[in-house]
Amino acid sequence: MSARDVFHNAVKAALRKDGWTITNDPLYLRLGDDQLRIDLAAERLIAAERGHQKIAVEVKSFLAPSAVAEFHTALGQFLNYRAVLQVQQPERKLYLAVT
Repeated sequence: MSARDVFHNAVKAALRKDGWTITNDPLYLRLGDDQLRIDLAAERLIAAERGHQKIAVEVKSFLAPSAVAEFHTALGQFLNYRAVLQVQQPERKLYLAVT
């Protein structure tokens, strides 16, 4: 299992406080033989006529000496996850939580 991001629990608590239900921690996706892990998945009921709103959140903290390198890594992960989600769970919107 991958190491938890420093602010993972804070993001999770903020989502719950805002009315989200955490549905997956982490959200596992398959890409060929590889398994991807997005930090959190959540959903909340918006209104009966609009159905459920679903999100996935990747949590990143730029704590290394090179913020630019960390940004490039986070962006690459985000783009990969978004592409897989668009195919496997198109109803889920991906967010990147950056601290």
